[in-house]
Amino acid sequence: MKTFIIIPSRLSATRLPDKPLLKINNLSIISHVFKRAQEANIGEVLVATEDQEIVDDVMKNGGNAILTSKNHKTGTDRIYEAFQKLNIKDVDLIMNLQGDEPAINIKDIINLNQKMIISRSKIGTLAATITNTKDFENENIVKVITKKNLEIDKFPEAKSFVRNSSSLDNIYHHIGIYCYTTETLEKFVKLSQSKNEIKNRLEQLRALDNNININVAHANSSPIGIDTEEDYLALKKIMEYKN
Repeated sequence: MKTFIIIPSRLSATRLPDKPLLKINNLSIISHVFKRAQEANIGEVLVATEDQEIVDDVMKNGGNAILTSKNHKTGTDRIYEAFQKLNIKDVDLIMNLQGDEPAINIKDIINLNQKMIISRSKIGTLAATITNTKDFENENIVKVITKKNLEIDKFPEAKSFVRNSSSLDNIYHHIGIYCYTTETLEKFVKLSQSKNEIKNRLEQLRALDNNININVAHANSSPIGIDTEEDYLALKKIMEYKN
C-alpha cells in the first residue's frame, strides 16, 4: 500500500498568529514538521497552505508545497483539495500530519502507517499515556477515550474525543495526526459538520457521528503541540538545548 503525507498549514491561527513561520534552531516550525515527515520515509510529503509565505519558506528549505483555497473550515478539507489538485491515482493512504507538531516522534509516524496497512482500518490516529494529571482539565490538550486499553501492539477503536474529562478509564493524550484511506477521506469531506464537532471544535467527531470508526495507535510520548506562545517557547528551549 502506498502512503502520501500532506501537512495542512496556515498563518491565520487565532491564538498564535504566524505560528508556522516561527523559528526553532533557525528553521521554521512548518519546515521542521516537513523534515520529520520526510525522515519517516513512508511516502511523498507535501505542505498544503493558503499562504504564499509558507509555500516560499517550505520550498526554500528543500520541501514541497502547494497553494490551496482560503475558504476551508478544517485542515482535512485543505488536504483533500491538495490531493485532488495533484490528481494522484496510485495512493491508498493519506496521512494528515498537523503543521504544529515539530517534535513528533518519527517512529510513531511509521507505527501508525504500519498499523493502517495491517488492519485495513478506515481512519487511524495516535495517542500517548497522560503523565500529568493537570492535562485532564487542560482544554488545549485533546483527549481520546478508547473502547479498550491502549497498548503498544494494539489498535483499539476510539469511543470519543474530549477537551476535558473527569473520567480516567482508557483516556489518552491525542496527537495531531490522522491516516485515512483515500475513499474514507473523500467520504469524510463530503459530510456536513456535525453539531458535536462544532460545539467541541474537534473535526474527528464528524467521523464518529457518522459511524466511521477511528482506530488509535500507541505513541511513545506526547510531543508538545504548539498552540500558544508558552508552548512555542517551551519547545524551542527543549529543541535548541538538544541541538
